[in-house]
Amino acid sequence: MGTKGWETLEKVKACIPSHCFTIADAKRGDIGNTSAMYAKAFFEFFNFDAVTVAPYMGRDSVEPFLAYDNKWVIVLGLTSNQGAQDFEMLDMGGEKLYEKVITTVASWGTPQNTMFVVGATHPHLIKQVRDLVPDYFFLVPGVGAQGGDMQMTCENGLNQDIGLLINSSRNILYASSDENFGRSARQACLAVLEEMKPFI
Repeated sequence: MGTKGWETLEKVKACIPSHCFTIADAKRGDIGNTSAMYAKAFFEFFNFDAVTVAPYMGRDSVEPFLAYDNKWVIVLGLTSNQGAQDFEMLDMGGEKLYEKVITTVASWGTPQNTMFVVGATHPHLIKQVRDLVPDYFFLVPGVGAQGGDMQMTCENGLNQDIGLLINSSRNILYASSDENFGRSARQACLAVLEEMKPFI
């Protein structure tokens, strides 16, 4: 949408009550000075609480985001898309690439400023990731339209602080295409909450 897309993002952000935790799902990641500008845009101009970051370019592409107090960096770890097989699952001499990324990034941040994207479409691996970073929060996409299972995600990923932010975007965003969208989206949200109740 070009500049209209940025204007729409600003309007949407303005509609969200200030007590709600906001995530810019931007998947940014570039050399240090460019990442610093991305961080400034999402943390200062838009005032998001968190932003998703791609760690492929290494430490200097992530640290500018970590430099902000009271903000969260959500790093792509084990994603829910099919293409995750292309790189994330590569064997690095006894550990997978996603494991190397997660343990390395965890050493740059803390459980108070860093989270990891861990896809619900890999339920058998969520427990392994939890064992790697027991105290970190996970942003978990893939429940719902992508086929991720809420029960298995919770059983394998919960920690003593709950430790999971379950994302079910498509089921809510596309709940309806008519004038009843608001009501339909609300019902889709409530359905996700009901699924989670036994685990929290």
